[in-house]
Amino acid sequence: MEISPKECCYETLSYLPSLTDQQIIKQIANVLDQGVTPKVESEEIPDITTYFWTMWKLPLFSASSVQKILAEVRECCSEYPNSYICVIHSLTISNNVKL
Repeated sequence: MEISPKECCYETLSYLPSLTDQQIIKQIANVLDQGVTPKVESEEIPDITTYFWTMWKLPLFSASSVQKILAEVRECCSEYPNSYICVIHSLTISNNVKL
């Protein structure tokens, strides 16, 4: 039996193993296919009580490709190298409703 080391888990996906680059690309492509505006957020020390992370720039309303979103993620990672970074979907393009 293999027991994984005890680590803090913060959000639903934090219980999964780290995603590969190809899996991240598929997740971002899925967000774009749904017609949802993604946004990039970061947090240096996430806590179970931290519901709102710091948003990187504005939501990516004009993002039409996975590569543009990945470029923003990489830029955020280089600006905040010790932070956790997440890409979430925030607004639908058609009616700007927060999901």
